[in-house]
Amino acid sequence: MTILNEPTTKLNITNTIRALANFYASQLLQCSKQSPTSSSTVRMIHAHMIGSNFRPQSHILNRLMDLYCKSGNITYARQLFDEMPQPDIVARTTFITAYSSSGELKLAREVFNTTPLNIRDTVCYNALITGCAHNSDGNGAIELFCEMKRYDFRPDNYTYTSMLSGLSLVAEYESHCQQLHCEIVKSGTGFVTSVVNALISVYVKCASSPFVVPCLLMGAARKLFDEMPYKDELSWTTIITGYIRNDDLYNARDVFDGMNEKLVVAWNALISGYVHKGYVFQALEMFRKMHLLEIRFDEFTYTGILGACASSKLFLHGKQVHGYIIRTVKNPSRDFLFSVNNALITLYWKCGKLEDARKIFDRMLIRDLVSWNSILCAYVDVGLIEEAMSFFNEIPEKNELTWSVMISGCAQNGLGEEGLKLFNQMRSYNNCQPCDYSFAGAIISCAVLASLDHGRQLHAQLIQSGFESSLSASNSLITMYARCGVLQDSQSVFRTMNALDSVSWNSMIAALGQHGHGGQAVDLFEQMLKEDIVPDRITFLTILSSCSHAGLVDQGQRYFNSMSELYNITPGEDHYGRLIDLLCRAGKFTEAIDTIQKMPFNPGVPIWEALLGGCRIHGNIELGIEAAEKLFELIPQHDGTYILLSNMYADLGKWSDVSRIRNMMRVRGVKKEPACSWIEVDNMVHVFLVDDTKHPEVQKVYKYLEELVFKMKKLGYVPDTKYVLHDMENEQKEYALSTHSEKLAVAYGLLRLPSGAMIRVFKNIRICGDCHNAFKFMSQVVGRVIVVRDGKRFHRFENGKCSCGNYW
Repeated sequence: MTILNEPTTKLNITNTIRALANFYASQLLQCSKQSPTSSSTVRMIHAHMIGSNFRPQSHILNRLMDLYCKSGNITYARQLFDEMPQPDIVARTTFITAYSSSGELKLAREVFNTTPLNIRDTVCYNALITGCAHNSDGNGAIELFCEMKRYDFRPDNYTYTSMLSGLSLVAEYESHCQQLHCEIVKSGTGFVTSVVNALISVYVKCASSPFVVPCLLMGAARKLFDEMPYKDELSWTTIITGYIRNDDLYNARDVFDGMNEKLVVAWNALISGYVHKGYVFQALEMFRKMHLLEIRFDEFTYTGILGACASSKLFLHGKQVHGYIIRTVKNPSRDFLFSVNNALITLYWKCGKLEDARKIFDRMLIRDLVSWNSILCAYVDVGLIEEAMSFFNEIPEKNELTWSVMISGCAQNGLGEEGLKLFNQMRSYNNCQPCDYSFAGAIISCAVLASLDHGRQLHAQLIQSGFESSLSASNSLITMYARCGVLQDSQSVFRTMNALDSVSWNSMIAALGQHGHGGQAVDLFEQMLKEDIVPDRITFLTILSSCSHAGLVDQGQRYFNSMSELYNITPGEDHYGRLIDLLCRAGKFTEAIDTIQKMPFNPGVPIWEALLGGCRIHGNIELGIEAAEKLFELIPQHDGTYILLSNMYADLGKWSDVSRIRNMMRVRGVKKEPACSWIEVDNMVHVFLVDDTKHPEVQKVYKYLEELVFKMKKLGYVPDTKYVLHDMENEQKEYALSTHSEKLAVAYGLLRLPSGAMIRVFKNIRICGDCHNAFKFMSQVVGRVIVVRDGKRFHRFENGKCSCGNYW
């Protein structure tokens, strides 16, 4: 009986195994249809296999490993793989794909490299080529493609698509595109839509390379596009976005107008392109047409149009869009809420509605890093640094932008020391390395502190980090060197920059103007115009200041008039303030008053301050009193108005009026900012006050200064006692002049710095007229260059002369 039943028993076992295999295969198939793949379900099926002593064949094992990988349990899958005596090509390809998808390209390569050549196939190569492309290893994708051809593996459509995706990451020359284009034509895949789309993308991305002529590559891309037998959504969006990325909105619109389908991606791309180029009303018109054609808006449409409203400060338009979103969008997705709320925060704070921006931020139940960065930018932009720092400290996970915004915010608001501290903290924060923007913020912090040595160190670190060619960093270097009194280094940075933008030109023009080289500033401005760089409102502020400091009245007036006549820029109050300053410094008060009367708005603080400053220079007491009275109404707590008016009375010897103004300050609780000067010696900043007694070496300074004055008098120096603003004897006045903070700082530098070294001193308020005259004589006596930066500009004293030409 046993012998007779043996075949039947084996047959039953075989049937049972087959049934189990079919059962598990069907279960795994059902599991694979779930999206996302359930990890717990896969483990349950696997556990059932183990419990039933089922030994799966390779096809079921491969399916099991694939599901483990797709559910995020690559470790479980790898254990099964390692237990296989001879994994087949399907198993190996599964792991190449899984590792590539999770960013573990090195592990994917290890699996590929250990795969024998005789079992490799095209799918295996495609998996790793795709992995290289998705992990930004374009060269790796191309090398694999070449290896594949060398070993006679035949590429298919997926191979070419993936390889072209990798090529788009590294293509810099037209020949790179043309070589692969020829290969595709020869292969016969030149009619496959996915392949042609990928080839168009290569041409489009290569067109942005500095080594090509963009219009030629975009022309090749357009030819491919026009010859396509079938165009899908990707075809249209690739060519349209390609033109937009290469600043060719005309051709982008031409392609768009020939599109029959209502592709929201293409509409969004064109709206974004218009916004980027500043064509806000064209963007708004596109948005209106979408609405009329009943094309459904998505989060990208809304963020694009809200960005347009924010950049042009079209608050009412933006508010209407916000209202439309509230009325029409039901059950928005998480991504939608993030994108739109972040755009709304930016809209409201850029339109001056900080409280509304804060309300949107506070109502967000979940915030991403963009939300935090947006509200941080809002508070930094309006100068509320303490509040911004509070947000900064709350941000759970900071990125490079977070740090850069806060560092730059501190620097732009005069908190240079805090900016440098943040920059140093950034380096130790979760391996967050400084980017070029954070370097720029730190360098501007050095400019604020006038810390040349620290600025030079950052310049060296910038080069070591590979950011030397960064526009933002280079522009900050121009400003830093200029504000530290080393104009030559500013010019050197400017001349060696690979590319220049309007900020570069503005920074260099401002640097020349601040250092008293008004003529050179004008020449540079004219060169900028010849280079077809369109000046902006900041450019005109810098050139007007340069003309003002150099007394170039005719040029300044001509440039002011050109703002509206040639460049369609409406002058603001700050521009009028510079023009009034230009006229008043030159003593042209009649023209200044006439200009004020013709302004399209009521004069504010900048106008009256410029007028009062000019009156102080030329002793126009009557007009000065009128300007001061206006300032007392507008900014009653500002000490500068009282000081200037008091000084004007003191010049005329009207001591009772001086006393009256000072008493007015006491009654109103206005405190005068104490004058102080500082100099950096041996990496330490030494600060001196008027009549200083606290500096440990101040007695040596007084003694040395006394010796210098004796030698200066032999050359003709006579202390100008009119700059003593107290009623006292002449001898006392001379002593009072000798205790001015800038004289003490310069004398200390002469004592402590090496022979021949430039003396660089910084003062918080305007340099005293007697000190200005004294430094000219002092530079003759010691044979050294003395540079003094006051609250307005630089003075370079050398061989008895000042760079300002006594016009400041």
